[in-house]
Amino acid sequence: MTRGTTGLSAVEATESWFIHHGLPYFVPEERACAREALSPRRILPVGVGVGVAAVAAAVALSWLLGDLSLGAAGLTLIGVLAAGLYAVTALRGRPILSWAFTRTMGSLHLLLPMVTRALPLLLLFVTFLFINAEVWQLAASLDGGVLWLTVLMFGVMALVFLLTRLPEELDGTGGQVEAEQLRRTCRGTPLEGELESLIERGHVGVLDADDIRVRGYERANLLLVMVIVQAVQVLVLAAAVFSFFMVFGAIVMSDEVMQTWLPNGTHHLSWLPNVSVELVQVSIFLAAFSGLYFTVVVLTDETYREQFFTGVKAELDRAVGVRVAYLALRARRQEEAAPPTLPVAPADHLR
Repeated sequence: MTRGTTGLSAVEATESWFIHHGLPYFVPEERACAREALSPRRILPVGVGVGVAAVAAAVALSWLLGDLSLGAAGLTLIGVLAAGLYAVTALRGRPILSWAFTRTMGSLHLLLPMVTRALPLLLLFVTFLFINAEVWQLAASLDGGVLWLTVLMFGVMALVFLLTRLPEELDGTGGQVEAEQLRRTCRGTPLEGELESLIERGHVGVLDADDIRVRGYERANLLLVMVIVQAVQVLVLAAAVFSFFMVFGAIVMSDEVMQTWLPNGTHHLSWLPNVSVELVQVSIFLAAFSGLYFTVVVLTDETYREQFFTGVKAELDRAVGVRVAYLALRARRQEEAAPPTLPVAPADHLR
């Protein structure tokens, strides 16, 4: 079989397709770079450097402002930002984040009906908390650093729920080698033109089950896509709750009521009418709590899970099917690139 440029360009085009669809770890070269970035010799120096810088910044912030909570919050914020930057760059996470964010923003019209189902009951519940004096006293007593650490704690809890429950959504995700299924999967992808020759020559059928199974970094890539998509949706809902309480509080919460609830009085923002620092703190606290609540509801309610994950799951299943044809094409490319085996000369010719 002669080696042409079509197979080579199809392989590279498919790799670009994977990256564009938020699946860089489906590409062996990108996966190798991520694995190298997680090696101890790469990650330890970065971790030590960031840790020293974060501790120094936290100590300086605490000393200048006289607030240990702000130092702890600054330390945590620097650590999170550094980890995120490392993941986006060295771990090749930018395509994952970009695709998940773009897809979520492009499907807001689908998110709105689901949010309108969850939001009324949620608002009914948290509105009673909003007009509760104890909640205002608690939120108003939180220093800036403590408030952001509390929000971070809610975020970590939501992330733990996602990482615990979302792998269940991937259990049914696997490679398909049936010809008709692959034809539907690869339609409109760079492999559409190569698929028929792969099927006719049996390259797809000879793939081992272990090669087809999605695991390791590739499975982690699928999980990251679902986590980020869900996280963006939760952030949208939390932002909606925050905006609602900011407007609602500016309308109904008078100075007399807040001064009755808050012994130390209120601190108004000069650049926003009828908005106090305490209102912002309460709105942030309840928005973070609402995000955690919404995460748990989505992961435990079957109707919500089906609505939220059906579209994403279908796209991931398609990518896994494309991966089967991609592996077959790479195997054919390697076979064509291998040097021909020379026949062994008979023993009497060697005398």
